[in-house]
Amino acid sequence: MSTIILLVEDDQQQRKLLKDILENAGYAIRDFASCEEAMLYLKSNSVDMVFSDWKLPQLSGLALLQFVRAKFPELGFVMATAHGTIEHAVEAMQAGADDYLAKPFQRQELLLSIEKALRAKALRAQNNALSEALDSQHQLLDFVGVSQAMKDVQNRIAKVANTDATVLITGESGTGKELAARALHRLSERRQHKFVAINCGAIPDELAEAELFGARKGAYTGANTDKTGKLQHADGGTLFLDEIGELPLNLQAKILRFLQEGCVMPLGSNEEVQLNVRVVAATHRNLSNMVAEGSFREDLFYRLNIVPINIPPLRERRDDIKLLSEFFYAKFAKRYGNQGAKPSVASNKELNEKLSKKQLEKLANYDWPGNVRQLSNQIERFVLLGEEDELFSSSENSKPHASNVEAPANFKLPSSGIDLDKLEADLLKQALSISNQNRTRAAKLLSLSYKAFLYRLEKHGIHVG
Repeated sequence: MSTIILLVEDDQQQRKLLKDILENAGYAIRDFASCEEAMLYLKSNSVDMVFSDWKLPQLSGLALLQFVRAKFPELGFVMATAHGTIEHAVEAMQAGADDYLAKPFQRQELLLSIEKALRAKALRAQNNALSEALDSQHQLLDFVGVSQAMKDVQNRIAKVANTDATVLITGESGTGKELAARALHRLSERRQHKFVAINCGAIPDELAEAELFGARKGAYTGANTDKTGKLQHADGGTLFLDEIGELPLNLQAKILRFLQEGCVMPLGSNEEVQLNVRVVAATHRNLSNMVAEGSFREDLFYRLNIVPINIPPLRERRDDIKLLSEFFYAKFAKRYGNQGAKPSVASNKELNEKLSKKQLEKLANYDWPGNVRQLSNQIERFVLLGEEDELFSSSENSKPHASNVEAPANFKLPSSGIDLDKLEADLLKQALSISNQNRTRAAKLLSLSYKAFLYRLEKHGIHVG
C-alpha cells in the first residue's frame, strides 16, 4: 500500500508541480488548497504525513500543524516557508514540525525532507506502541482492583516477592494466576533475569521430562542435539509451573528433588547441573483433594505450599468489576478506536465516552464464570462491534454449563471421508466459545480430561484469549 501524503498548497500551479514530483516518487497524494479543507479530510481519513505551505488563504499552515499535533500526534509533518522567513521555520519546528523547506527548493531536497518526516513518524509510532505496552503491563501487574480481597493479594505478593520462597498460586481459570507470578518476579531481585512459564498440562508425558530438565543428544528418538530444559533456561530467574496439578507422578518426584537440592540431571547425562531458580506454581485444582486421592504427592504439595496465594474469582470481588470494565474499555477503545479501516469501530459512537452507569451496573451483577478473562474478551468484542447486545450476550444467553448429551452412536462416516484434524479443531473452538473461554468447562463439554484438552489445544495451535 502506497504511503499517503496530504499536500496543502493554495497556488494551483505549484500544487500540481509538487503532486507530480511526489507521485512520480511512488507516493499517493491527497491535495487541497486550504487549511480548512485539509482539516475536514483528516477528520475522516487516514494519511501518513502532511506537507503544507505556511501561507494559506485563511488559517495558516501553523494552524494546521497545531491541529495535527493535537489530534494525530504520530503523523509526519513538513512545513514549506517563504524565502527569508527564518522565524517561520523556527516557529514551525518548535510547534512540532519534523522538517521545513525554504522556497524555492529542489526536487531532491523535497524528497529527502519527506523521508525524514516519515522516519520520524515511524519512530513515534514505535515509541508509542512500546509505551502503551509498558503502561498496560504495569497496570496489570498492579492488579486492577480496589476490593479488600485484591488488596490482601497485593500485600501478600509485596511481602514475599523479594524472597526465594516457593509460592503456590491457586484460583479459578481466568483469575490472573500467571499475572500474579509475573508480579512476584518483577518485584524481586531476579527481575533482571528470565521469567520462564511452562504449562504442565500442555506437554505430552513422553516429552515432559526433557522439556523440564533437558536432554543430551541421543537420549531419546528424535533428540538430534542437546536440549536445554526450562529449569536451566530460567537459571537466575523464575520458573512458573502453571497447572502443576497436571504433572505426572514420576515428574512430581523429580520436581521435588530439584526443590530440595537445587540441581537437575538432563536425560542421557550422568552429571548434575546446579541451578539458582525460584519456582512459582499455580493450579485451578484442589491439590489437597488430589493428595487424598493419591494423584498428587503429599511431600511435593507441602514443599510448594510454603506461601499460598489465592486469587479470588470475580464474583467474590464485585467492587472490582466496574473498575475492571472501565479499564478494559479504555484499553481497547485506545487500541481500536482510531482504526478507520474498520467501519464497525468507526461507527461506534460510544468509543469517546465511558460505559454508562446502567451498563456498569448490569456487568457488576453477573457472576462471570470465566472471570477477568471473560470480562476482558466481552468488552473487547463490544468495542470492536459497537453493539450493546455483544456486551451482555454471554451474561444473558450463554452461561456455561456442562453437557450430559452423549455423542450420537449412529454417526456414519461419509464415503468421501472427513478431515479429522479439522473437525477436532472446530469442536475445540466451539467448546471454548460455549464456555466463554473457560478451559475446564470446555474440556467437560467434550468429555476430555483437562490435560488431554490442553494437549489438543497445543496440537492445533489454538490460543485461549
